[in-house]
Amino acid sequence: MDVTPEPMIRLEGVSKKYDDGTVAVHDLDLDVPVGETVVLVGPSGCGKSTTLKMVNRLIEPTSGRILLQGEDVTHGDPVKLRRRMGYVIQQTGLFPHQNIAANVATVPKLLGWDRKKVNDRVNELLELVGLEPAKYAKRYPHQLSGGQRQRVGVARALAADPPVLLMDEPFGAVDPIVRERLQGEFIRLQREVRKTVLFVTHDLDEAVRMGDRIAVFSEGGHLEQYDAPTRLLGSPATDFVASFVGADRGLKRLSVTTIGEADLEHPPVVHLTDRVAEATASLRAADARWGVVLDDDDRLHGWVSADETGDGTVTERARRMEAWVPFGSNLKMAFAEMLQHDAGWVAVLDGEKYVGVLTPATLHEALRRSVESDVRGVDPEAVELDRVPTV
Repeated sequence: MDVTPEPMIRLEGVSKKYDDGTVAVHDLDLDVPVGETVVLVGPSGCGKSTTLKMVNRLIEPTSGRILLQGEDVTHGDPVKLRRRMGYVIQQTGLFPHQNIAANVATVPKLLGWDRKKVNDRVNELLELVGLEPAKYAKRYPHQLSGGQRQRVGVARALAADPPVLLMDEPFGAVDPIVRERLQGEFIRLQREVRKTVLFVTHDLDEAVRMGDRIAVFSEGGHLEQYDAPTRLLGSPATDFVASFVGADRGLKRLSVTTIGEADLEHPPVVHLTDRVAEATASLRAADARWGVVLDDDDRLHGWVSADETGDGTVTERARRMEAWVPFGSNLKMAFAEMLQHDAGWVAVLDGEKYVGVLTPATLHEALRRSVESDVRGVDPEAVELDRVPTV
């Protein structure tokens, strides 16, 4: 059973209706758990950004309550409320006439921090987002790339150590390569700071990669489904959600399905210092066409065919293997490695330790196991599958 942690943010019956009768958000109930990233997705004009801006009251709700750490903030001082939340937008909103250090220091200065504490915090955050303070602190926004400006925007939002971070299309204005890098950096950062994040995007792939939970909105601000990425992709709650996530949701699911022990195959292992004749004899005895080759410290070297002959050691016949992923990586990463290296299998390493291999067949089974685990409501490791016959 999925137990939702205590919410940091709770929206109870929140609606936004404009004077012309347009409903931007309709009677929204939504809990954002402490320390999680919740992503709002949906078509343009469905109320995603309006919801975000109602949380920090840049837009006032027409009805309902907004609770922050159990406190109703709907009718309090919106300026004080915003100082308890970091806010990151697509164009970063940096002050062009201030250098990077001054931009990051904005909220701590407003809160009356002393100079040393402010400087220490600025340096700490620039390091955290991957911008060397000595190199970047005195630069101005126009001297930075788009990706670097986005990093500064995140640092500024975190400056006063707020419990909540609101992010509205934060990586939407940069090219796809930089965007993917920023996503990865933010995931790394979130593991360290564990903020409660409400994140708006129009990109489902980004939502699936970034979110612990995803809220899908339809036009008129209706919440269609609120679920973990795997369940959203595996069991769309409505026809709208099924259409929105697309017919290729199985492929999208690759990015949120991690490699577990049950997904691994364990072909025979030989070592570089083994004699070729002995090594290949052991492979043929195991009815294996090839074996994994490890060095004397049991680190991955590559593979060797069972058909190799001749004198000497495996070192002289082994082929290097460059396709590998860390244990716990997602299936999308493993599949990408296979394609990049034109490999029939990919090694899985725990640190430097070899733990097994993933093949196209076991990758497919891992995906089936993930889907079936949602249907049954059990852990993927507990799912036993009938093997799909190969042609």
